[in-house]
Amino acid sequence: MTIEHAAGARCWFVAPANLIASVVARLPQRVLLRLGNLTTWLLWPLLGKRRRHAATNIALCFPALDDRARARLLRDTLRATVTGMFELVRGWYAPAQALRGLADVQGLEHMHAARAQGRGILLFGGHIPHSELCARLLGDALGERVSIVARRNNDPCIEHLLDTARRRVFADVIGKKDVRGLLRTLSRGGIVAYSADQDFNYQNAFVPFFGVQAATLTATPDLARRSNAVVLPFWFHRDATGRYQLRVEPTWEGWPTGDPVQDAARYMAELEAVVRRHPEQYLWVHRRFKTRPEGEPGLYR
Repeated sequence: MTIEHAAGARCWFVAPANLIASVVARLPQRVLLRLGNLTTWLLWPLLGKRRRHAATNIALCFPALDDRARARLLRDTLRATVTGMFELVRGWYAPAQALRGLADVQGLEHMHAARAQGRGILLFGGHIPHSELCARLLGDALGERVSIVARRNNDPCIEHLLDTARRRVFADVIGKKDVRGLLRTLSRGGIVAYSADQDFNYQNAFVPFFGVQAATLTATPDLARRSNAVVLPFWFHRDATGRYQLRVEPTWEGWPTGDPVQDAARYMAELEAVVRRHPEQYLWVHRRFKTRPEGEPGLYR
């Protein structure tokens, strides 16, 4: 079934989902965060697989934590992940006035400098539950829509719902493996929010992430070179008051080096330093260490 067909009568839930999402997106921030806490508690029994993945990752990456601290981090991680679903909805459906004053943004001068050169911008970040909301907030602050890279959903009805929602607020939605689409957007001077910190079993290298060898994409410097784009690290977190702190940094000094493995290792080291500041807000439910070096056993059972 094509996306056009998916928009038809068989996708009965699209209209009510859009209506509910529009209401949720306009909730005051404190209410939305409380809704995330409540939903986490309600869904806890259904999150067994995700809890196991996150618990394994936390044990691997924070071996110095005692059992109580790991349990607390696991609970906070699941809360941030579930709340991230509502933050996605806010990013897709909230009118601009509902987002005004919700974020503090630093480093826009680095983007202005790249725009002055007529070059595209590859915003290099990590998988945080509120990443798409922060990409929207950054675009609003800049006065220019950002494009994103997203995985396509296998269900055509759900994909139609997600793609339509994303295209409401982003300049373009590029498929995860659509290298040509990514290069085309960057070559035309577009801005693309991009993360390469999930498990990759192609064009990868094993580099340390929290002391664990992690299969990491090595193609990012080549993508930037081929599109003449500027790579700018883009970090963000939600602070204790519920506000979002966004920071665009200049390209890392001496990066890329020309050595794909060394460049991937630098990316993971920079991301690790950011994640350590707010570890509960990283997407630990993902099987980051699924692909193992030859001969090593799997880590998720």
